[in-house]
Amino acid sequence: MNRWLPVVGGVCMNLALGSLYAWSVFVLPLEQEFGWTRAQTSWTFTIAVVTFAASFILGGRIQDRRGPRIAAALGATLVGLGFILASFTASLLYLYVIFGVVVGLGNGFGYATPVPVASKWFPDKRGLVVGLMVGGYGAGSAVFGPVATSLIGGVGWRLTFQVLGALFFVMGMVGAALLKNPPAGYQPPGWTPPQTGAAAQRTARDYLPSEMLRTPTFYLLWIAYCLGATAGLMVISQLVPFAREAGLSAAAATFAITMGAVGNAGGRILSGWLSDTLGRLTTLRVMVLMSALAMPIWFAVRAEVALFYLLAVVVYWCYGTQLSVFASTTADFYGTRHLGMNYGLLFSAWGVAGILGPIVGARVFDALGDYRYAFYAAAALALVSFGSLVAARPPHLAGPTPVPAAPARATS
Repeated sequence: MNRWLPVVGGVCMNLALGSLYAWSVFVLPLEQEFGWTRAQTSWTFTIAVVTFAASFILGGRIQDRRGPRIAAALGATLVGLGFILASFTASLLYLYVIFGVVVGLGNGFGYATPVPVASKWFPDKRGLVVGLMVGGYGAGSAVFGPVATSLIGGVGWRLTFQVLGALFFVMGMVGAALLKNPPAGYQPPGWTPPQTGAAAQRTARDYLPSEMLRTPTFYLLWIAYCLGATAGLMVISQLVPFAREAGLSAAAATFAITMGAVGNAGGRILSGWLSDTLGRLTTLRVMVLMSALAMPIWFAVRAEVALFYLLAVVVYWCYGTQLSVFASTTADFYGTRHLGMNYGLLFSAWGVAGILGPIVGARVFDALGDYRYAFYAAAALALVSFGSLVAARPPHLAGPTPVPAAPARATS
């Protein structure tokens, strides 16, 4: 099998799943129709993110044991169904269950599959190809944010949910059909692992989830991932309302989604490629520190449209880097046999960030009437993330090696 076909499948799957990042285009129409507050609507995104992160662990377990297609097909079905059913929203509770839980579950099952597949097919360029896979997720809002905005203006938010749901189901099923794991122990023909760059920090064995949880490195990575992702998730959940509060027009605010998505996808792909050369931890440290610096600057220059867009790209770039490079770091530090579940456990940090980010943004806005201190708080959390990354080391270089896992069993 051509090893690039699973990459195409993963990108297609993640483009559909990345529609979650375009949630903010539905915020104002829903608030205008039902009179809900920003804090109330923000819980929809928070529930979706938490459900996403929690179900990722189960999806990763299915991927590790049964291969990627079952989990991917479940993800496509749930996302498509969730969007269609969201069109019948008449209460907050219904929206929380249908969009928050059902769409969140679909994201967890679907997103659990491309990263392990990419890591196994491409040990020679893991950062780049994992970045391409998850870059599709980041690009989803660039593609579907403007489409959703145009549809809402023309046919209303209810029919928009239905059209997007049908489209995401088809895209997800196409992606699922192309995803397949390589044979156990696969290596590209003629390739031998180099001893420089990111490859120098790779483990030579596969850690069981229980073994990974006994390494201090896991907890340092978890803290860094959680706090580093909080800034990006705060903005993603509030981007359109923040842009409107800054004085941008509706069209300009929607275009900010596209600019942010460019940064998100670029960070995932190009920073993934960069991490193959510089190393995973070095790349993460640079980008998290950049996020800490960019957040307060963005708030300060928010009234300047060009600078607003530029800082949106920078902050989303730093955020996207984490979604790509933390995945590759998990594969390098803990092996690929149990990567679905191992990365699922680390990805729970992103779920906690999904609680912190929207709460910081919405609660501060409702209490103070602007986003100033939300941006300052996000910058402070990013600095703590940077400190945690400075302390992190590859586990096989930082302490005793756990007892080796049993031999791998091939899956397809």
